[in-house]
Amino acid sequence: MVIVNDMRYTLPCRQMHGCLASGGLVDIASDKWKKPILEIINESESPVGSWYIVNTFTERGIEVSSATVGRELNQLEVLGYVEKHGFKGRSITTLGKQVIEAANTKVELDFYKKSLDELINSDVLENFLMVLEARLAIERQTARLAALRITDEELDQLEFCLKNQQNHSKDHQSIANDDISFHSTIAKASKNKALFSLYMMLSAMGQQSQLFEELRHRVGDNYSNYHGRILSALQSRNPEEAEQCMIDHISKLTRDVNQYWHEYQKNRNSDDKRLL
Repeated sequence: MVIVNDMRYTLPCRQMHGCLASGGLVDIASDKWKKPILEIINESESPVGSWYIVNTFTERGIEVSSATVGRELNQLEVLGYVEKHGFKGRSITTLGKQVIEAANTKVELDFYKKSLDELINSDVLENFLMVLEARLAIERQTARLAALRITDEELDQLEFCLKNQQNHSKDHQSIANDDISFHSTIAKASKNKALFSLYMMLSAMGQQSQLFEELRHRVGDNYSNYHGRILSALQSRNPEEAEQCMIDHISKLTRDVNQYWHEYQKNRNSDDKRLL
C-alpha cells in the first residue's frame, strides 16, 4: 500500500520495491516532465515511444530532448505508472491514470487554497451569506414539498448521491458535485418548477464552488451527517422533519462561513502585528 496525495493505492511487489528504492512516490503534480508525459501517453490509444512524446511536446511549443524523455519514462515504469510493450513503446497503467487524477486534484486544490487567501474579503463574505440566506428561504420549502411528493426513484438517487459524497470525502476527493446533485434532486422532487429554477440559479452563484469547498474543508465538516438526516426525513415522508433538517443544515453552513471569516481576520491581524 502506498499513498499519493492522501490517496491509497495497492502496487504489485515489483512496483512497490521500485517505489521504496526511489525514496517514495514522486509528486508528479509539481514535477516538470512526469505529469505532462503521463498525460501524453494517456491520450494515446496505443503504446508510444520517446520520439512520439518529443514530437508531441514540439507541436505544443515545448523543447525537450529524447534522452530526457527516456530517463523520465524509465522512472515512470519503475514507479508502476507506465508499462513497456517491447519496441512498440509504453502505455499508461491503471495506477498511472489514478496518479494523474490525484495530481490534477492537488493542482486544483492548491490553486483554490491560494485563491481563498487572496480573494477572501468582506464582499466575498457578504456574497456567501447572501446566497445562504436565499437558499434557506428556498430549500426549507423544497424539502417540505419533497417529503410529500418525492418518488422512490428519487429517494434512490439521493441515497446514491449521499454514498458518493461519503466515499469521495473519505478518499479526499471533491464533494462539490455530490453536494449539488443532492440538493438539486430535492429541489426537483418538490415538483415546483419555480423553486427548482431558483435553486439552480443559486447553485451557479459560487456557494457550491471548489473555492467554497476549500472553506468547508478548513472548517472541518463535509456535512454528510446533515444530508443523512434530511434523507431519513424524506424517506419517512415527514415534511416538518425534512424542513427542520434542511434549516439545521444551512444554518450550520452559515455559522461555518462566519466562523472561518472571524478566524481569518484574527490570524491576519496577528500577522500584521508581527510585521510592525
